[in-house]
Amino acid sequence: MLLTVTNTGRRTCELTYYPIVRFDEMQWAPQADKDTRPQAVTTLKPGGSGYASVRLSAADGSGEGGTTARRLTLMFQGMTPNSDGGATASPALPTKGVYYDSSLTVPYGQQSLDGIAGWWARQGGAVSAASARPRSPSR
Repeated sequence: MLLTVTNTGRRTCELTYYPIVRFDEMQWAPQADKDTRPQAVTTLKPGGSGYASVRLSAADGSGEGGTTARRLTLMFQGMTPNSDGGATASPALPTKGVYYDSSLTVPYGQQSLDGIAGWWARQGGAVSAASARPRSPSR
């Protein structure tokens, strides 16, 4: 699932690390794909967009505990790992929801779609889109 993150604030903000993904009331946090860490922090000017994605399930069916989610919440990290970035987003999911399992993985935020394209090719997954428009953190 492709995520487009747009800075709707008036100041430049940074898409640090990777978004924390939470479907419905899940009690665990998906792991980040450390191989996708960009060389520099993704900087978003007002109106600018960055990209992340979510591998919902393994193409080989190796994931466990699959379920269909109806609600998605994205939380963004601050300047240190796992810190509160102040912004959240709740993009709409398809009416039928999205299926995910224990292989749920999130890459780091990227400045361009090209940064995500290679990751998708390695994952063997199909892309569906959700738009995340967080509030600009008050930094």
